[in-house]
Amino acid sequence: MIGQAGHVGLGLGLVAAVGSALLWLRVAVVGAPPRPARVAGWVTLAAAALTCGALETALIRHDFSVQYVAENGGRDVPLYYTVTSLWAALDGSLLLWLLILAVCAVLLGRRTPDRLRPWALAVTGVVTTFFFALTYFAADPFAAVSPVPAAGPGPNPLLREHPAMGIHPPLLYAGYIALVVPFGYGIAALVTGQTDRIWSATVRRWTLVAWALLTAGITMGAWWSYAVLGWGGYWAWDPVENASLLPWLTATALLHTLIAGRRTPALRSWNTSLACGTFLLVLVGTFLTRSGAVASVHAFTASPLGPMLLGFVLLAVAVVVGLTVWRAGRSVGAAPASSLSSRESVMLGNSVLLVAITAIVLTGTLFPLLVEAVQGSKASVGPGYFNRSAVPVALVVLLLMGLAPVLRPGRPADLRAVRIPAAVGLTTVVLVGLFSRPGVSALMAFGLGAYVVTGLAGSATGMLRRPPSAARPWRRAGWLVAHTGLAVVAVGVAASSAYTVIAERQLHVGETVRAGHVGARLEAVDQHGSGSGVAARVRLTLTGDASGISSPELRYYPARDLTVSVPAIRSSPTRDVYATVLAVASDGTTATVRLAVNPLVGLVWLGGALTALGGLASAVRWPGRRRAAPQEAPAPQPVTVGSPA
Repeated sequence: MIGQAGHVGLGLGLVAAVGSALLWLRVAVVGAPPRPARVAGWVTLAAAALTCGALETALIRHDFSVQYVAENGGRDVPLYYTVTSLWAALDGSLLLWLLILAVCAVLLGRRTPDRLRPWALAVTGVVTTFFFALTYFAADPFAAVSPVPAAGPGPNPLLREHPAMGIHPPLLYAGYIALVVPFGYGIAALVTGQTDRIWSATVRRWTLVAWALLTAGITMGAWWSYAVLGWGGYWAWDPVENASLLPWLTATALLHTLIAGRRTPALRSWNTSLACGTFLLVLVGTFLTRSGAVASVHAFTASPLGPMLLGFVLLAVAVVVGLTVWRAGRSVGAAPASSLSSRESVMLGNSVLLVAITAIVLTGTLFPLLVEAVQGSKASVGPGYFNRSAVPVALVVLLLMGLAPVLRPGRPADLRAVRIPAAVGLTTVVLVGLFSRPGVSALMAFGLGAYVVTGLAGSATGMLRRPPSAARPWRRAGWLVAHTGLAVVAVGVAASSAYTVIAERQLHVGETVRAGHVGARLEAVDQHGSGSGVAARVRLTLTGDASGISSPELRYYPARDLTVSVPAIRSSPTRDVYATVLAVASDGTTATVRLAVNPLVGLVWLGGALTALGGLASAVRWPGRRRAAPQEAPAPQPVTVGSPA
């Protein structure tokens, strides 16, 4: 019965999504009333909610006649992880994907449509139709199982070792999928040849929300990787990690040029390209994650979805490129020249650098796939490539980011305003260099982080001195917080990379392993049953600069034939003591222990949280906020993209 309800929901959603796309296209082309299209959008949302609700019900009731439950459910799984099992595997995660897509379409369609909104909603409807068809025909989670098993293996053990997995995928998916709206508006601009202030404001708001959610999802994912996988790090330039970073980079670039484009109409074509390219990177990431093309702990297993996803990616790229070429060669007219040291020029420079980092990361991510497709041999690109290529460009981005608070729109910069931030940054470099040798990149990151935070603090002080009627105070406060968060992340990454101390040793009971000034003495090895598996807990006494008991575990899950090393982390404001057990003797007399001391790693989580909160604060329309009377030239009138001025 539950399976039938799920099938009905998928079929209804597919039909409603097709209807929504066609009806919004009718609104865009002939100006038809939008009400039928809105109704189709709500029906699509109801169908997506029905399918998610049906699968959640099957999981909670342990209905193992449903294929997805038989493969991912378990009677011994706690309720929280039973609920989160909806997105623990490929088929179920697509249902969550559909639900968020439908929510975005309904939110976008609830207002009176402007000229471009029906086109954007038609594009959103096409994307929704594809994912409903993908789920219905190639990834149906409601297929029946015969004979019905008595129990299931439960979700992948890595997905039930940390509560962040209940939050990380929905945040990441929401950030991914909300970028379909800027994509729709980008296609609308290419089709109609028009952008205006409403276009920029809508794209900016949706991009900000998506960017903030994506930031939170990436940060939460890094925390999960650090707390669960047991390798002691949080970012390994894994292909699926890169898949989430790529649209984040181009969305960041888009946010910069949207601001600069208010005074430089020529940038609006660049904005359109970034809006389209960002969602194309989302589709590329979806292909990498769900096709089985790459081997990753973050990716789903190989599936028949790969050809369909790749076909849709290539079709979307062809449409965007075709429309762009169609508009090529038609200038928007000469734009007023800006000083190289103006805020607009610096923002454009940062946008170009972010796109350059995107190209570097995309090349390193796709290169092994291209080599395998052409030569049939395996290839890999290690972290060294990304660190050598992307990190120096990211440091230049930090340098330019520190200039933004002291620059004025449309005017040359008074570089005397950066004297204090520059002095603080140089002092930081000198002091850190005198007392340690972190390496050139880390030393520059410390100095640039101090330089950026000092400049932002000065800008915040100046903002507080302005009268309450100043324009957009919360928007400005939001970007100050977001930029501060990025600087904090840079310092946290540099410190945890440069100063981490690691030691690994096989210990007998009573022996000690040392990492820097911290020691861990093996006291005992206890083996016991743990839920659906067997666990070996190692009890360590911390000595030296740390004290207390640390108890990492090694857990074996026979249902999936998987061993998971669960680290024990003792956190403080300045460092983490990170202990992992890699192997234990059957008689409990020895254990192989890995001990790491990770300084200032907490700044990564703090900075990520500040960045996400700052982005959301900038996107929210705060009640009672009023814009001051403009003291500058009036904003440009609507521009026809790709037509002569």
